[in-house]
Amino acid sequence: MSIWRAIMKKPRTAMKSHQKKRAPCQEGREKRVLCGRQVKPSTPNDLARRKEGVLVQASLSPYHLFRDTADIIVFRENLLSWYDREKRDLPWRRRAEGEVDLDRRAYAVWVSEVMLQQTQVATVIDYYTRWMQKWPTLQDLASASLEEVNQLWAGLGYYSRGRRLQEGARKVVEELGGHMPRTAETLQQLLPGVGRYTAGAIASIAFGQATGVVDGNVVRVLCRVRAIGADPSSTLVSQLLWSLAQQLVDPVRPGDLNQAAMELGATVCTPQHPRCSQCPVQSLCRAHQRVECERLLGLRSPPGSPDVEECAPDTGPCQLCAPPTEPWDPTRGVTNFPRKAGRRPPREEYSATCVLEQPGALGGPRILLVQRPSSGLLAGLWQFPAVTAEPSGPQQREALLRELQSWAGPLPAPRLRHLGQVVHTFSHIKLTYQVYGLALEGQTPVTVVPPGARWLTREEFHTAAVSTAMKKVFRVYEGQQPGTCKGSKRCPMSTPSSRKKPSPGQQLLDSFFRPHIPTDASSLNSTAQ
Repeated sequence: MSIWRAIMKKPRTAMKSHQKKRAPCQEGREKRVLCGRQVKPSTPNDLARRKEGVLVQASLSPYHLFRDTADIIVFRENLLSWYDREKRDLPWRRRAEGEVDLDRRAYAVWVSEVMLQQTQVATVIDYYTRWMQKWPTLQDLASASLEEVNQLWAGLGYYSRGRRLQEGARKVVEELGGHMPRTAETLQQLLPGVGRYTAGAIASIAFGQATGVVDGNVVRVLCRVRAIGADPSSTLVSQLLWSLAQQLVDPVRPGDLNQAAMELGATVCTPQHPRCSQCPVQSLCRAHQRVECERLLGLRSPPGSPDVEECAPDTGPCQLCAPPTEPWDPTRGVTNFPRKAGRRPPREEYSATCVLEQPGALGGPRILLVQRPSSGLLAGLWQFPAVTAEPSGPQQREALLRELQSWAGPLPAPRLRHLGQVVHTFSHIKLTYQVYGLALEGQTPVTVVPPGARWLTREEFHTAAVSTAMKKVFRVYEGQQPGTCKGSKRCPMSTPSSRKKPSPGQQLLDSFFRPHIPTDASSLNSTAQ
């Protein structure tokens, strides 16, 4: 037996000794059952997925799997014990744990899971709190208007999520008698925008169904624990990860186990700076074992050599190890896993947009907003009039002026001024806005606009359903007021002091609407917009 394999045997002793300490955890499980969170019986689809998982694992190297029941038990107990001690106090967890009504509990989980797709926890907390205060039940959300939903969602990004969440609430109320589907399979089948991950999270957390979930955090944890170096977005690896998640899910506390795995990935097993010394499943982690082996024995893999010693598949190259073209990098440690999938750069698009202002309007200066179509990117949100444009097309100005006149009638063309540009990246589009401004000084105020347009005050603009990109555009306009309004005392939209240094309130508002950087693309179940 090689030195490497001898070292790999060490965690077994720790596992066996740990099994003697199961009484407290078992007591906790009994309490959980008495509280009404019993596991749901398996459905035909559950059994089919388990069978699928068995078939996937049958042809793979045991090195990347959980073939020992003792390992699975230790993984569950260590992870749940850690979660009970270390879990973050989050509003959706408090609400779900304290809610007796199953439909309300499921709704609370559903809202949080949708908001957390592609968005960081710190950002979601305030949005979630305001959402649940405004629409505490499915019925409340179903009766809201899309305008209200978009308005509250503004700044959170991926706007189609809010729209689909409301569509789902209306379907539950109008077609399902106000009751949420009770299994992951029916949740995914019946509710718009609910994919496999979201369905599993709702079913396990709200209804106690023993179904595993895989999001970006879980992908990272499992790839490191089982040293899976192949592309996690490939069909084979994706199927295996779901199979492992199903195998590891605790039958008595499925929701807690799923949340614990995601919590571990978010707080300990992080992408760049993992805190391995604080990991509750360190003894089972193949990636950590390799790092320790090299540290203790000074071993280094020859550049370009595959991980044959660690995995040793029976036939041919291992489908789950990293390819020979991407050898182990000793300087990266456990962050060698998971393999980073190549991402396509967002396609580039260009637009010309204009802030059209009436400084002399009744009740104070007003700016024109128009509503986007009800489908597609930023569906239903409000924006400044805009046209699609080439990066430097000569007809850009004329096309924009025609668009403005279609909404507001004849305009003084010479006053249309180019102010700068704004670059904003959506999930799949890098959009460059050429920003123009036009102030209607000395003209009769426009009071009538066609359907789909509004004249808003500055205060109304900042509370309207507008995207972060439009917030950026307006900041450019505020900093470079065109025409005679620039620097005018009677133009509250642009004073010298506000252009040089925003007020504390404006700074807070700007930071609140700053675009958020997505975390893991694999956790998003619906098309991001």
